[in-house]
Amino acid sequence: MSQRLLDSSDVLIICGPTAIGKTAVAMAVQDAMGGREHAQLISADSALIYRGMDIGTAKPSAAELEKYPHKLIDIIDPTASYSAAEFVAAADAAILQTVGQGKKPIVVGGTMMYLKCLIEGIADLPATDSATRSALEVELRDQGAGVLHQELSRRDPQVAAGIHPNNHQRLLRALAVTRATGNALSAQWASRASGTLLQRTGCTSETVIMLPSNRALLHQRIAQRFEHMLVAGLLAEVEALMSQGDITRDLPSMRAVGYRQAWSHLLGEIDKPTFVQQGVAATRQLAKRQMTWLRKWPGGSVVTADDPQEALAVIV
Repeated sequence: MSQRLLDSSDVLIICGPTAIGKTAVAMAVQDAMGGREHAQLISADSALIYRGMDIGTAKPSAAELEKYPHKLIDIIDPTASYSAAEFVAAADAAILQTVGQGKKPIVVGGTMMYLKCLIEGIADLPATDSATRSALEVELRDQGAGVLHQELSRRDPQVAAGIHPNNHQRLLRALAVTRATGNALSAQWASRASGTLLQRTGCTSETVIMLPSNRALLHQRIAQRFEHMLVAGLLAEVEALMSQGDITRDLPSMRAVGYRQAWSHLLGEIDKPTFVQQGVAATRQLAKRQMTWLRKWPGGSVVTADDPQEALAVIV
Protein backbone atom coordinates (compact mmCIF):
# COMPACT_ATOMS: atom_id res chain seq x y z
CA MET A 1 0.00 0.00 0.00
CA SER A 2 1.40 3.40 -1.00
CA GLN A 3 2.52 5.99 1.55
CA ARG A 4 0.17 8.51 -0.02
CA LEU A 5 -2.81 6.24 0.59
CA LEU A 6 -1.75 5.96 4.23
CA ASP A 7 -1.45 9.75 4.60
CA SER A 8 -4.60 10.92 6.41
CA SER A 9 -4.07 14.54 5.30
CA ASP A 10 -4.28 13.49 1.64
CA VAL A 11 -7.95 13.17 0.63
CA LEU A 12 -8.72 10.25 -1.67
CA ILE A 13 -11.49 11.10 -4.14
CA ILE A 14 -13.14 8.22 -6.01
CA CYS A 15 -15.46 9.26 -8.84
CA GLY A 16 -16.97 7.78 -11.96
CA PRO A 17 -20.23 7.30 -13.83
CA THR A 18 -23.30 5.88 -12.16
CA ALA A 19 -23.41 2.08 -11.67
CA ILE A 20 -19.68 1.57 -12.24
CA GLY A 21 -19.13 0.40 -8.65
CA LYS A 22 -17.67 3.46 -6.89
CA THR A 23 -19.27 2.67 -3.53
CA ALA A 24 -18.08 -0.94 -3.58
CA VAL A 25 -14.54 0.23 -4.29
CA ALA A 26 -14.64 2.86 -1.53
CA MET A 27 -15.85 0.25 0.96
CA ALA A 28 -13.11 -2.14 -0.12
CA VAL A 29 -10.49 0.61 0.32
CA GLN A 30 -11.77 1.18 3.85
CA ASP A 31 -11.35 -2.55 4.52
CA ALA A 32 -7.84 -2.50 3.06
CA MET A 33 -6.91 0.34 5.38
CA GLY A 34 -8.09 -1.51 8.48
CA GLY A 35 -11.76 -0.62 8.72
CA ARG A 36 -13.84 2.30 9.99
CA GLU A 37 -11.30 3.10 12.71
CA HIS A 38 -8.80 4.11 10.02
CA ALA A 39 -10.89 5.56 7.17
CA GLN A 40 -14.02 7.68 6.81
CA LEU A 41 -16.25 7.65 3.74
CA ILE A 42 -17.76 10.98 2.67
CA SER A 43 -20.50 10.98 0.03
CA ALA A 44 -20.42 13.39 -2.92
CA ASP A 45 -23.80 12.43 -4.36
CA SER A 46 -26.61 14.97 -4.77
CA ALA A 47 -29.30 12.27 -4.46
CA LEU A 48 -27.98 10.43 -1.40
CA ILE A 49 -28.40 13.58 0.71
CA TYR A 50 -32.19 13.05 0.87
CA ARG A 51 -33.89 11.11 3.63
CA GLY A 52 -36.51 8.62 2.48
CA MET A 53 -35.02 8.23 -0.99
CA ASP A 54 -33.18 4.94 -0.59
CA ILE A 55 -34.07 2.54 -3.38
CA GLY A 56 -33.99 4.81 -6.42
CA THR A 57 -30.72 6.41 -5.36
CA ALA A 58 -28.96 3.05 -4.88
CA LYS A 59 -28.16 4.19 -1.34
CA PRO A 60 -26.05 1.74 0.68
CA SER A 61 -28.19 -0.48 2.90
CA ALA A 62 -28.57 0.06 6.63
CA ALA A 63 -26.22 -2.87 7.25
CA GLU A 64 -23.63 -1.41 4.88
CA LEU A 65 -23.88 2.03 6.48
CA GLU A 66 -23.39 0.44 9.88
CA LYS A 67 -20.13 -1.16 8.76
CA TYR A 68 -19.14 1.62 6.36
CA PRO A 69 -20.51 4.89 7.77
CA HIS A 70 -20.83 7.68 5.21
CA LYS A 71 -20.93 11.33 6.06
CA LEU A 72 -23.35 13.53 4.04
CA ILE A 73 -25.94 10.80 3.48
CA ASP A 74 -29.52 11.34 4.76
CA ILE A 75 -28.90 14.93 5.82
CA ILE A 76 -31.99 16.75 4.48
CA ASP A 77 -35.65 16.10 3.62
CA PRO A 78 -36.75 15.84 -0.03
CA THR A 79 -38.59 19.15 0.32
CA ALA A 80 -35.35 21.05 0.98
CA SER A 81 -32.87 22.48 -1.48
CA TYR A 82 -29.12 22.00 -1.22
CA SER A 83 -26.47 23.93 -3.11
CA ALA A 84 -22.94 23.09 -4.17
CA ALA A 85 -21.74 25.76 -1.73
CA GLU A 86 -23.50 23.98 1.14
CA PHE A 87 -21.92 20.72 0.05
CA VAL A 88 -18.42 22.21 0.02
CA ALA A 89 -18.89 23.66 3.51
CA ALA A 90 -20.18 20.34 4.85
CA ALA A 91 -17.49 18.30 3.07
CA ASP A 92 -14.74 20.60 4.37
CA ALA A 93 -16.03 20.13 7.92
CA ALA A 94 -16.23 16.35 7.47
CA ILE A 95 -12.70 16.20 6.05
CA LEU A 96 -11.21 18.29 8.85
CA GLN A 97 -13.00 16.23 11.51
CA THR A 98 -11.78 13.01 9.88
CA VAL A 99 -8.17 14.20 9.66
CA GLY A 100 -8.38 15.39 13.27
CA GLN A 101 -9.29 11.84 14.27
CA GLY A 102 -6.29 10.48 12.40
CA LYS A 103 -8.43 8.79 9.76
CA LYS A 104 -8.16 8.79 5.98
CA PRO A 105 -10.90 10.87 4.25
CA ILE A 106 -12.34 9.01 1.24
CA VAL A 107 -14.74 11.12 -0.82
CA VAL A 108 -16.87 9.00 -3.15
CA GLY A 109 -19.56 10.03 -5.60
CA GLY A 110 -20.57 11.05 -9.08
CA THR A 111 -21.99 14.56 -8.73
CA MET A 112 -19.39 16.31 -10.81
CA MET A 113 -20.27 19.87 -9.83
CA TYR A 114 -19.88 18.96 -6.15
CA LEU A 115 -16.46 17.46 -6.78
CA LYS A 116 -15.27 20.30 -9.00
CA CYS A 117 -16.24 22.87 -6.38
CA LEU A 118 -14.71 20.79 -3.58
CA ILE A 119 -11.35 20.60 -5.32
CA GLU A 120 -11.15 23.97 -7.06
CA GLY A 121 -13.33 26.18 -4.85
CA ILE A 122 -16.70 27.76 -5.42
CA ALA A 123 -17.57 31.21 -6.60
CA ASP A 124 -19.14 33.69 -4.22
CA LEU A 125 -21.87 34.58 -6.68
CA PRO A 126 -24.05 37.68 -6.35
CA ALA A 127 -27.62 37.38 -5.17
CA THR A 128 -30.42 37.63 -7.71
CA ASP A 129 -33.64 39.55 -7.15
CA SER A 130 -37.00 37.82 -6.85
CA ALA A 131 -38.41 39.67 -9.88
CA THR A 132 -35.75 38.20 -12.18
CA ARG A 133 -36.31 34.70 -10.80
CA SER A 134 -40.11 35.01 -11.10
CA ALA A 135 -39.83 36.24 -14.70
CA LEU A 136 -37.61 33.29 -15.59
CA GLU A 137 -40.04 30.83 -14.02
CA VAL A 138 -42.84 32.28 -16.16
CA GLU A 139 -40.65 32.00 -19.28
CA LEU A 140 -39.82 28.42 -18.39
CA ARG A 141 -43.49 27.57 -18.11
CA ASP A 142 -44.55 29.41 -21.28
CA GLN A 143 -41.58 28.87 -23.59
CA GLY A 144 -39.95 25.71 -22.28
CA ALA A 145 -36.47 24.87 -21.06
CA GLY A 146 -35.08 24.56 -24.57
CA VAL A 147 -35.53 28.25 -25.33
CA LEU A 148 -33.90 29.30 -22.06
CA HIS A 149 -31.01 26.88 -22.60
CA GLN A 150 -30.44 28.36 -26.06
CA GLU A 151 -30.21 31.82 -24.51
CA LEU A 152 -27.67 30.58 -21.97
CA SER A 153 -25.71 28.90 -24.78
CA ARG A 154 -25.47 32.23 -26.60
CA ARG A 155 -24.49 34.21 -23.52
CA ASP A 156 -22.28 31.66 -21.78
CA PRO A 157 -21.49 28.51 -23.83
CA GLN A 158 -19.07 27.19 -21.18
CA VAL A 159 -21.70 27.07 -18.45
CA ALA A 160 -24.49 25.94 -20.80
CA ALA A 161 -22.43 22.92 -21.85
CA GLY A 162 -22.46 21.66 -18.27
CA ILE A 163 -26.18 22.18 -17.61
CA HIS A 164 -28.80 19.83 -19.01
CA PRO A 165 -31.99 21.63 -20.15
CA ASN A 166 -34.02 19.45 -17.76
CA ASN A 167 -32.02 20.71 -14.77
CA HIS A 168 -34.33 23.68 -14.30
CA GLN A 169 -32.85 24.78 -10.98
CA ARG A 170 -29.32 25.24 -12.33
CA LEU A 171 -30.55 26.60 -15.66
CA LEU A 172 -32.64 29.34 -14.03
CA ARG A 173 -29.90 30.17 -11.51
CA ALA A 174 -27.28 30.59 -14.24
CA LEU A 175 -29.56 32.77 -16.36
CA ALA A 176 -30.67 34.83 -13.36
CA VAL A 177 -27.08 35.69 -12.42
CA THR A 178 -26.15 36.38 -16.05
CA ARG A 179 -29.12 38.68 -16.62
CA ALA A 180 -28.73 40.46 -13.26
CA THR A 181 -25.03 41.23 -13.75
CA GLY A 182 -24.71 41.33 -17.52
CA ASN A 183 -21.66 39.08 -17.25
CA ALA A 184 -21.18 35.43 -18.12
CA LEU A 185 -21.38 33.15 -15.10
CA SER A 186 -18.16 31.39 -16.16
CA ALA A 187 -16.30 34.72 -16.02
CA GLN A 188 -17.64 35.33 -12.52
CA TRP A 189 -16.53 31.87 -11.46
CA ALA A 190 -13.00 32.65 -12.61
CA SER A 191 -12.86 36.10 -11.01
CA ARG A 192 -14.64 35.34 -7.74
CA ALA A 193 -13.55 31.76 -7.01
CA SER A 194 -12.70 30.98 -3.41
CA GLY A 195 -9.76 28.90 -2.27
CA THR A 196 -8.95 25.39 -3.36
CA LEU A 197 -9.36 22.38 -1.08
CA LEU A 198 -5.71 22.73 -0.08
CA GLN A 199 -6.10 26.43 0.71
CA ARG A 200 -9.33 25.92 2.68
CA THR A 201 -8.37 22.82 4.67
CA GLY A 202 -4.61 22.35 4.33
CA CYS A 203 -5.28 18.92 2.80
CA THR A 204 -3.93 17.68 -0.50
CA SER A 205 -6.04 15.36 -2.64
CA GLU A 206 -5.72 12.54 -5.13
CA THR A 207 -8.54 11.79 -7.56
CA VAL A 208 -9.16 8.30 -8.94
CA ILE A 209 -11.45 8.32 -11.98
CA MET A 210 -13.23 5.05 -12.71
CA LEU A 211 -14.18 4.64 -16.38
CA PRO A 212 -15.54 1.53 -18.15
CA SER A 213 -13.46 -0.25 -20.76
CA ASN A 214 -16.67 -1.57 -22.27
CA ARG A 215 -19.60 0.87 -22.31
CA ALA A 216 -22.01 -1.93 -23.25
CA LEU A 217 -21.24 -3.68 -19.98
CA LEU A 218 -21.94 -0.46 -18.06
CA HIS A 219 -25.27 -0.13 -19.89
CA GLN A 220 -26.07 -3.71 -18.94
CA ARG A 221 -25.31 -2.99 -15.29
CA ILE A 222 -27.50 0.12 -15.41
CA ALA A 223 -30.45 -1.90 -16.76
CA GLN A 224 -29.93 -4.68 -14.22
CA ARG A 225 -29.71 -2.22 -11.35
CA PHE A 226 -32.93 -0.51 -12.43
CA GLU A 227 -34.71 -3.87 -12.50
CA HIS A 228 -33.39 -4.59 -9.00
CA MET A 229 -34.75 -1.23 -7.84
CA LEU A 230 -38.19 -2.16 -9.17
CA VAL A 231 -38.12 -5.49 -7.35
CA ALA A 232 -36.96 -3.74 -4.18
CA GLY A 233 -39.97 -1.39 -4.27
CA LEU A 234 -39.00 1.77 -6.14
CA LEU A 235 -42.60 2.54 -7.14
CA ALA A 236 -43.83 2.08 -3.57
CA GLU A 237 -41.08 4.40 -2.36
CA VAL A 238 -42.09 7.14 -4.82
CA GLU A 239 -45.78 6.61 -4.03
CA ALA A 240 -45.03 7.11 -0.33
CA LEU A 241 -43.19 10.35 -1.12
CA MET A 242 -46.11 11.56 -3.24
CA SER A 243 -48.57 10.83 -0.44
CA GLN A 244 -46.75 13.11 2.00
CA GLY A 245 -48.48 16.07 0.39
CA ASP A 246 -45.61 18.54 0.66
CA ILE A 247 -43.46 16.97 -2.07
CA THR A 248 -44.05 18.07 -5.66
CA ARG A 249 -42.56 16.78 -8.89
CA ASP A 250 -40.81 20.13 -9.48
CA LEU A 251 -38.56 19.84 -6.42
CA PRO A 252 -34.86 19.14 -7.11
CA SER A 253 -35.15 15.84 -5.23
CA MET A 254 -37.92 14.57 -7.51
CA ARG A 255 -35.96 15.46 -10.63
CA ALA A 256 -33.47 12.73 -9.74
CA VAL A 257 -33.15 10.00 -12.36
CA GLY A 258 -35.79 7.33 -11.86
CA TYR A 259 -37.97 9.40 -9.57
CA ARG A 260 -39.38 11.76 -12.18
CA GLN A 261 -40.15 8.84 -14.50
CA ALA A 262 -41.80 6.91 -11.65
CA TRP A 263 -43.86 9.98 -10.78
CA SER A 264 -45.17 10.18 -14.35
CA HIS A 265 -46.06 6.49 -14.31
CA LEU A 266 -47.88 6.71 -10.99
CA LEU A 267 -49.94 9.62 -12.33
CA GLY A 268 -50.93 7.47 -15.30
CA GLU A 269 -49.06 9.60 -17.83
CA ILE A 270 -46.95 6.67 -19.08
CA ASP A 271 -47.37 2.90 -18.82
CA LYS A 272 -44.94 0.68 -16.94
CA PRO A 273 -42.85 -0.50 -19.93
CA THR A 274 -42.41 3.13 -21.00
CA PHE A 275 -41.49 4.10 -17.44
CA VAL A 276 -38.80 1.40 -17.31
CA GLN A 277 -37.49 2.32 -20.76
CA GLN A 278 -37.31 6.02 -19.87
CA GLY A 279 -35.73 5.34 -16.47
CA VAL A 280 -32.96 3.21 -17.97
CA ALA A 281 -32.41 5.67 -20.82
CA ALA A 282 -32.18 8.62 -18.42
CA THR A 283 -29.63 6.73 -16.31
CA ARG A 284 -27.54 6.02 -19.40
CA GLN A 285 -27.70 9.70 -20.33
CA LEU A 286 -26.54 10.61 -16.83
CA ALA A 287 -23.59 8.23 -17.16
CA LYS A 288 -22.72 9.76 -20.54
CA ARG A 289 -22.73 13.29 -19.07
CA GLN A 290 -20.59 12.15 -16.15
CA MET A 291 -18.04 10.55 -18.48
CA THR A 292 -17.91 13.73 -20.57
CA TRP A 293 -16.95 15.64 -17.42
CA LEU A 294 -14.45 13.02 -16.33
CA ARG A 295 -12.59 12.78 -19.63
CA LYS A 296 -11.74 16.47 -19.24
CA TRP A 297 -10.91 16.18 -15.55
CA PRO A 298 -7.49 17.70 -14.77
CA GLY A 299 -4.97 15.75 -12.78
CA GLY A 300 -6.93 12.59 -12.05
CA SER A 301 -5.63 9.03 -12.20
CA VAL A 302 -7.83 7.13 -14.65
CA VAL A 303 -8.65 3.50 -13.85
CA THR A 304 -10.24 1.81 -16.84
CA ALA A 305 -11.94 -1.33 -15.55
CA ASP A 306 -15.29 -3.08 -15.68
CA ASP A 307 -14.78 -4.93 -12.39
CA PRO A 308 -14.58 -2.93 -9.13
CA GLN A 309 -11.94 -5.36 -7.88
CA GLU A 310 -9.64 -4.27 -10.71
CA ALA A 311 -10.06 -0.64 -9.67
CA LEU A 312 -9.38 -1.57 -6.05
CA ALA A 313 -6.14 -3.30 -7.02
CA VAL A 314 -4.90 -0.19 -8.80
CA ILE A 315 -5.78 2.09 -5.86
CA VAL A 316 -4.23 -0.10 -3.21
